[in-house]
Amino acid sequence: MDIAFIGLGNMGSGMAANLVKAAHSVRAFDLNADAVDRAVAAGATKAASLADACRDAGAVVTMLPAGQHVRAVYAEVFTIAPSSALLIDCSTIDVDTARAVEADAVNKGFAMVDAPVSGGVAAATAGTLTFMVGGSDDGFVRAEPVLSAMGKAVIHAGGAGAGQAAKICNNMLLAITMIGTCEAFGLAEKLGLDHQVFFDIASKASGQSWSLTSYCPVPGPVPASPANRDYQPGFAAALMLKDLTLAMQAAQITEADTPLGAKAHALYDALCAQGHAAQDFSYMMERIRRGA
Repeated sequence: MDIAFIGLGNMGSGMAANLVKAAHSVRAFDLNADAVDRAVAAGATKAASLADACRDAGAVVTMLPAGQHVRAVYAEVFTIAPSSALLIDCSTIDVDTARAVEADAVNKGFAMVDAPVSGGVAAATAGTLTFMVGGSDDGFVRAEPVLSAMGKAVIHAGGAGAGQAAKICNNMLLAITMIGTCEAFGLAEKLGLDHQVFFDIASKASGQSWSLTSYCPVPGPVPASPANRDYQPGFAAALMLKDLTLAMQAAQITEADTPLGAKAHALYDALCAQGHAAQDFSYMMERIRRGA
């Protein structure tokens, strides 16, 4: 399939490379020339413009920073892509914007799904992302083969915007469990427990979580975790703060009670304000150690 891939940041570049590996023809476009060069090195074709990328595309995949970028890009995509093209937005944005853009797509004769991802840069590179998909049944059926080339799990969450709803709820839970894991290791240290010993116990006891067993925030127990790379992301603290902000906005609109989500938002806001926005979100361990 001819696929236009728009947005080639840390996540998008790995995703585009896996589409190439799956024998798709990928035309890559990004305002960052270096990002495009990385995609070309992985086998994609450089697109001179958004219009060039979308020309005769069977699918358009986007991975963009925020809702305003998604609105702006798709306003143009609607005028240049063939109406037969499937539109797949993998950005993480607010639910209302996702629903509005998808409604516009349907009104203009396109099939579209929102398909935000979980797994971070390593999973994007390895092709082991989890996709949470919102949209019609037909849209999901068309999108699943494309998304499967980039992920290990592709799950239909419901109608338009449901993928975004699942993503912000999932990442709120991830932030909360990561903070709890950091607090537990911090207390274990002060009580004289060795990191590996505590990991061996907690990973087999009721405290087990993904934040512990797959993404341990201290060096040693999980060699692949960012803690062993001086907390280079991974999933940057700034991105976690973005997702928590979306979750808190959704909680306010729906009047959901999220006290731990609100505390997690405050802690990540402080971490980023202290100059650690570009480090992995598991750098929260260092903030817990400092106690401020």
